[in-house]
Amino acid sequence: MAADLSKLEPQILWKHFDALRKIPRCSGHEEKAAAYVMETAKKLGLAYRQDDAGNVVVQKPATPGKENAEGVVLQTHLDMVCEKNSDVNFDFSQDAIQVRQEGDWLYANGTTLGADNGIGIAAALAVMESTDLVHGPMEFLFTVEEEIGLLGAGKLPADFLQYRKMLNLDSEEEGIFFIGCAGGADTTFRLSMQTKSPAGDLAMKIRVSGFHGGHSGIDIDKNRGNAIKFLTRMLWNAMDAGIPLELADFSGGNKRNAIPREAEAVVVLEKGKEDTFRKTIEKAFHDAHLEYTSVEKEANFSAETLDQLPDSVLTVEETARLLNVLYSIPHGVLKMSSDIPDLVETSMNLATIRRDGNLFEVGISSRSSINSALESTRQQLRALGALAGAEVEQPPGYPGWTPNLDSDILKTVKKVYKNLYGKEPGIKAIHAGLECGIIGEKFPGMDMISIGPQIEHPHSPNERVHIPSVARFWDFLKALLEELAS
Repeated sequence: MAADLSKLEPQILWKHFDALRKIPRCSGHEEKAAAYVMETAKKLGLAYRQDDAGNVVVQKPATPGKENAEGVVLQTHLDMVCEKNSDVNFDFSQDAIQVRQEGDWLYANGTTLGADNGIGIAAALAVMESTDLVHGPMEFLFTVEEEIGLLGAGKLPADFLQYRKMLNLDSEEEGIFFIGCAGGADTTFRLSMQTKSPAGDLAMKIRVSGFHGGHSGIDIDKNRGNAIKFLTRMLWNAMDAGIPLELADFSGGNKRNAIPREAEAVVVLEKGKEDTFRKTIEKAFHDAHLEYTSVEKEANFSAETLDQLPDSVLTVEETARLLNVLYSIPHGVLKMSSDIPDLVETSMNLATIRRDGNLFEVGISSRSSINSALESTRQQLRALGALAGAEVEQPPGYPGWTPNLDSDILKTVKKVYKNLYGKEPGIKAIHAGLECGIIGEKFPGMDMISIGPQIEHPHSPNERVHIPSVARFWDFLKALLEELAS
């Protein structure tokens, strides 16, 4: 059923989330979200400024009597991952996200919800606005372009923050607090391919869809299928069976930090080979699906004959080169941590592929909590790219965040949580990029922790937030700020 956010508690938080869902804020287009933050600060009479990258910081004075308390930063990011199902007509540049409630969960209709990190933004704005909280001096940091490589945090001026205790509001497990994160880096292969007119006389489009997708860090250990890898495996098996294929197109994935949910290819083959081709790719799909049956129940594929041949295709040899490259790129967990139970240490995500003329561009993201291991994945990709004759681009990545079990803010968080709920919280490191790593480098001495409500399946149209957990998150945040001011 459609959700009326005005009826959800705490109202002061949900009213800001309701406003944010109507504001376009895909990565690189956060201007209106930043304007909303600054307009809110202006109405409240709070000082604010914006840097050249678009990051915003707002200052709020302490509650009377708490002026001498140590200052605290609340940090969140303005952008969201803009993903939708292919059958959904939605324009992220102008359409308001449509939300629905199912029991205690809030979803969007066929798109990402933006709870990552919209709930964090709304919580920060609620603290800015609230007049009945007890807190010391505060800064509110809203960064841009987090979802495409933590770019905004990387451009923060050295004098942008005064205080050295920070609550990052971007984690997604209730009762679990994060004190470390993985570093990450991207790789792009650009393969210049020889094209020609089709020699075959039958064109087919093969499509795989219905996969869960999800966050390429948090969800990489959940054994979810990668649509690009599935489709590659199907076509490679057909090629390996001796069926001459001329590839006209291959596309899949949308974001470097999302596991691909859909992929499609157009191939040309000889008439008479169609039945053998169908049977081969069908068997390959079902063989692969068997390995993911318990997770990817909705995964499916289709193969349709097209009325027209494409204008150009890759040669059979170039088709084989591209499929060999895609099949060889690792995807998934590469190593689990030897020190922290159940923590993925190193992983890789084959994220995107697109054709542009005679150029195929392949995007891969790597993550690791060990810097040398992260660099090793990049070296392996450079080696593979050299073998494939690809141009390899590897822009600078972002650092990890090393856990500090002696952190003062960690001790306070544990104390407040136990006082509220009578039990110890979970303390973890996360296999995803949090801006804490970069902010810690830019502002030495920053004592940090990451907190948040229960958000599931971020970066996919299945994203959802647990409504009661948001209320508990808010209660905890209020109690924590009061304790930090004592």
